[in-house]
Amino acid sequence: MAEQKRDYYEVLGVDKNADEAAIKKAYRGLAKKYHPDVNPGDAEAEKKFKEASEAYAVLSDPEKRRQYDQFGHAAFEGGAGGAGGFDFSGTDFSDIFGDIFGDFFGGGRSRGANNGLMRGANLRTSIRITFEEAVFGCEKEIELTVKETCKTCKGSGAKPGTSPETCSKCGGKGQVVFTSQSFFGTVRNVQACPDCQGTGKIIREKCPDCRGTGYVPMKKRYAVDIPAGIDNGQCKRLPGLGEPGTNGGARGDVLVEVVVGRHPIFQRQDYNIFSTVPISFAVAALGGEIVIDTVDGKVIYDVKPGTQTDTKVRLKGKGVPTLRNKEVRGDHYVTLVVQVPDKLSHEAKELLRQFDAESGDSLNAAKNMDKDEKSGETKDGKDKKKKFWK
Repeated sequence: MAEQKRDYYEVLGVDKNADEAAIKKAYRGLAKKYHPDVNPGDAEAEKKFKEASEAYAVLSDPEKRRQYDQFGHAAFEGGAGGAGGFDFSGTDFSDIFGDIFGDFFGGGRSRGANNGLMRGANLRTSIRITFEEAVFGCEKEIELTVKETCKTCKGSGAKPGTSPETCSKCGGKGQVVFTSQSFFGTVRNVQACPDCQGTGKIIREKCPDCRGTGYVPMKKRYAVDIPAGIDNGQCKRLPGLGEPGTNGGARGDVLVEVVVGRHPIFQRQDYNIFSTVPISFAVAALGGEIVIDTVDGKVIYDVKPGTQTDTKVRLKGKGVPTLRNKEVRGDHYVTLVVQVPDKLSHEAKELLRQFDAESGDSLNAAKNMDKDEKSGETKDGKDKKKKFWK
């Protein structure tokens, strides 16, 4: 038993009163989602793509749509020539698939595609800045080699006294149309003219300075405003300073990648800063003021008595400014680590022994345990002997 076809309007997800633009938009979305080139080897996606293509082939044609509205699927039973027995030969998919494949491989077609109008390529470079410069922002200067209009030929690419000729292959359009066969029928495709590379012009005698390109490389210096809060690997965009476009197309952009140097004290995570500060045993035990380095300078912090090592301290608003608002900042988290002195005078050692004797006698803990084991009891008189034999 043959599988029953779904309603074409339901397949495209449009109302029965939908206009041509709505039908085209709906199909474009489905074709982009289920196209076999996007879902290689996915039989279910291929099935949905064919179903959507068949629905569009009918509903985009006024006469076929009228027949479908009157007779339903029965109006096309017995058709041949396309996938699944449906005839796609009279349907022009070139406009839609030109958009789709443009999205797949380069961001879509420009409005001036019919005239070879094309935006220029982006240029990429990088700059190194310090940790502090990333936090508070700075201004740097970069040097790039960019293409500028040739003064000799004024951008035409032709030798002075001559002019470019209209391409005979594309008639000056910069594009040629060819047809190909696919599983849903004949498809018209558009590509850049191979003879003129999409310019629509043929240069017989090239300019000696630019060699027919219309542009000459020049070194230029640009100021780059680095915003406060930028992080390592992020880019600053300089609009319209990249490669020139084709046939009057807009210039591309310059993308400046920021490389932030390491800091000997601070580490960054998002908009927060982390550091470790050593404190003496005396300050940890008795409390007292310590000096903490921050990106804003030194600050005084009052340590509480009895502070343990690895205690975390939060300095609110001492972190990195956010990119959207430099007045809004993250926090600075400090880990306090109790520092053990490695060099003590004789007097200091004696005082430390006295302190230890008064606070638990930890220096003699092993000796006291050994004495208790030999006597067989602890200070509270309880027997601690253990038998390890039967």
